[in-house]
Amino acid sequence: MSSKTINIKLKVWRQKDATTKGKFENYELSEISTASSFLEMMDVLNEKLVGEGNEPVAFDHDCREGICGMCSLFVNGHAHGPDTLVTTCQLHMRKFKDDETITIEPWRAGGFPVIKDLMVDRNAFEKIMQAGGFVSVSTGGVPDANAIPIPKKDSDEAMDAASCIGCGACVATCKNSSAMLFVSAKVSQLALLPQGKLEASRRAKNMVAVMDELGFGNCSNTGACEMECPKGISLAHIARLNREFLVATIKE
Repeated sequence: MSSKTINIKLKVWRQKDATTKGKFENYELSEISTASSFLEMMDVLNEKLVGEGNEPVAFDHDCREGICGMCSLFVNGHAHGPDTLVTTCQLHMRKFKDDETITIEPWRAGGFPVIKDLMVDRNAFEKIMQAGGFVSVSTGGVPDANAIPIPKKDSDEAMDAASCIGCGACVATCKNSSAMLFVSAKVSQLALLPQGKLEASRRAKNMVAVMDELGFGNCSNTGACEMECPKGISLAHIARLNREFLVATIKE
């Protein structure tokens, strides 16, 4: 069974670098298969641009399997596009209509400066992780770690938090450009486990401090981040982060 094809119009943000003023440029593509992914459509656009002697659109991608989180695009006003629980690379063209105009932008956040076109610098997340998103104490070898009993409810919740891929959709969606959902997921995945409790207070305090230093806003309490998160990270983790931070402050 052959797939359906559609014609589309694209409004793509083009920007030379972080200091240069950007603008939208219009393109048209015909006979795009609805079975193709959004990034495959972008590949077709770039092949067309190169064939015409023009510069291709710069955008981030790597695994194209919803694992790495690099495909950070704002599509028609939605982080990762008009679908739920998917990254941009998992978005398919069947979600769009024939002759539809598709607007494609980079993440819009002060903490994620534009590198070029649709690419943004997300090193801020790495700096937050370096502030405490790890366990540095010795927990022994794998058999020793596996011997530590952990309630299934806690292990399941920790694994759910650990599914965060750090794509930045929560920041791009939040009206305050808050990184609270990302930070809370990274705090939760360790705070729920015995191996992470020794450094719990220091972790929450340090990660929040770096988040603030890098210019991310506070939680807006609208729930937009959870709605647009491709992994469905729960707002409940933000409540845990607040508790961990409060305990750390009181101890200090």
